[in-house]
Amino acid sequence: MKPNLTQKLIESHLQNGSIKVGENIALKVDQTLCQDATGTLVMLTLDAIKLNKVKTEISVQYIDHNLIQEDHKNPDDHAFLNYSAERFGLWFSRPGNGISHPLHMQYFARPGKSLIGSDSHTCANGCMGMLAIGTGGADVAMAIAGHPLHLVMPEIWGVELRNDLPKWVSAKDIILELLRRHGVEGGVGRIIEYHGEGLKNLSIWDRHVIANMGAELGATASVFPADDCVKAFMLSAGRGDEWLELKADPGCSYDHNEVINLAELEPLIAKPSSPGNVVTVASVEGESIQQAYIGSSANPGFRDYTIVAEIVKTGEIPTDISLDINPSSRDILKQLTVQGSLAQLIESGARIHQAGCNGCIGMGQAPATAVNSLRTTPRNFPGRSGTADDRVWLCSPETAAASALNGKITDPRRLTINYPNIQVPAPGKREDSLIRPPLNNTIPVLVERVEHGPNIAPLPSTTAIADSLQLPILLHLGNDVSTDEILPAGAEVLPFRSNIPKISEFVFKNLNHNYVESAKNNLQQGGHVIIAGQNYGQGSSREHAALAPAYLGLKVVIAASFARIHFQNLVNFGVLPLVFKRKTDKTKLGTNTKIGLDNIHNAIANSDEIALSIFDSEETIPLELRLSARQREILLAGGIIPWAKKQG
Repeated sequence: MKPNLTQKLIESHLQNGSIKVGENIALKVDQTLCQDATGTLVMLTLDAIKLNKVKTEISVQYIDHNLIQEDHKNPDDHAFLNYSAERFGLWFSRPGNGISHPLHMQYFARPGKSLIGSDSHTCANGCMGMLAIGTGGADVAMAIAGHPLHLVMPEIWGVELRNDLPKWVSAKDIILELLRRHGVEGGVGRIIEYHGEGLKNLSIWDRHVIANMGAELGATASVFPADDCVKAFMLSAGRGDEWLELKADPGCSYDHNEVINLAELEPLIAKPSSPGNVVTVASVEGESIQQAYIGSSANPGFRDYTIVAEIVKTGEIPTDISLDINPSSRDILKQLTVQGSLAQLIESGARIHQAGCNGCIGMGQAPATAVNSLRTTPRNFPGRSGTADDRVWLCSPETAAASALNGKITDPRRLTINYPNIQVPAPGKREDSLIRPPLNNTIPVLVERVEHGPNIAPLPSTTAIADSLQLPILLHLGNDVSTDEILPAGAEVLPFRSNIPKISEFVFKNLNHNYVESAKNNLQQGGHVIIAGQNYGQGSSREHAALAPAYLGLKVVIAASFARIHFQNLVNFGVLPLVFKRKTDKTKLGTNTKIGLDNIHNAIANSDEIALSIFDSEETIPLELRLSARQREILLAGGIIPWAKKQG
């Protein structure tokens, strides 16, 4: 059988298992990335397991999330990460350089390599012909320490692109079309591989846009061929010697096949408050807006900003509209300055922000209450923008700019200007003064013990789950609960990402104000249980959404299904994830119902099923343990850190 590109990438990194769908596999990890919102826990984990030096080819620590410095907390984290990178031997990207994903693509991504990152949008680097996967921070720490990445072999979903995009339709509309067809669970358990003649006119930045939002489909990764487009990009970045042609063999097969005729696409938009709530822009035209936000890792390219400048220079932005420009990198900001687009944006009345994730993660640029905000970001989960009652729509830069001009949602095809023909300059080359290389691959004596500020707390210890539990159900949740809903993002919460006792005060804040107090009250009785529907834990890779509830006594989560990263994060911190064997049984378990589980250790070690008993009832409910052998070991050890210590 002729292999597709994904199979080639996986086979070249396979350390255990086979490429049979559903089999547990272990993959060699060549590169890792961390950002600051998750990096502190990664570094604390490396310290806890007593690592001496990174074992990967390249590991990079970026500062791009917690950039607001209203007090000591964020700059303390930055200093801690700076010295931790020196201690362990990581590259270090200083604050203001920009967002990790486009920076990594420009400076480090290489065809044929594997990359994992403690950010779910690490998958954006699949645009470079590499296997790029988002994971929890503990899994990144294990990879830095030389362990492989463990996965269930996904299905390969071949998406054939045909023809060319019409004018005023761009890459964001391609990925929104897939979300319109399949929703936020469409890619769960799959890797998306793009192929077909429609690729020829998609730039590397277009491919980045598409690969980035594969995370919103729940996909494990998105893969593009390393073709002439990738070669030209790497040559212009001064890395032509690192290019390697990689593509699927002619006549290869996929587990699933889909065709997108690019010529038939029109401008699309995701309505509040889910990336899967996609409709045509034409169908919602006329809705008033108060904000248009350009940038983030989902639309990070020079073209994405320049086309906005070309559109808004033709008119005047109404005074009640906030046009927010969020540069993705220092290099892009420099290019916009030299080329003149930045001046056009400033003259239009746009607000220019520092290079970083910023408003995408709720760190600034929050919209007013209950008004429409059009954004080129990848997610619009409730409250993610920093405003509890937000109305965030996801769209292309063209749609956002046209709507900003008119003060209402506008199909950009209605504009009376010619579609701009934008020439993208060559990307800048890496400057070691801005992204510092590892210090001679040795541990500097001066940073052998890294001091940190008062907001950085040691990782809470985890212990093995008891063999028998009698616990109350504290929350009964629906489908598609995101990590933003489990643990909110935003300027109020994010600065405590290095302090689990403090950040735990915000768990489920926007869903249930009583959860934290109830959880604390049940600590002395042994903890509690959460019930959820399908796709529990979708969204970001933040392991805090598992670790903080575990700190409050969460012992078991029972759901109809789990998002991949969150499932592993629960295991990594000793929380038992169980799946309803019969989905209708969820209705039999209400809030405050007390349940029992017995012979838990034997079930974890040897079984795929465990029975749940309901107090004051003779009924039992069968639950599935969908655990690999390694996950069973981690749970029985009490979590990833005690497990890793046992491994030496």
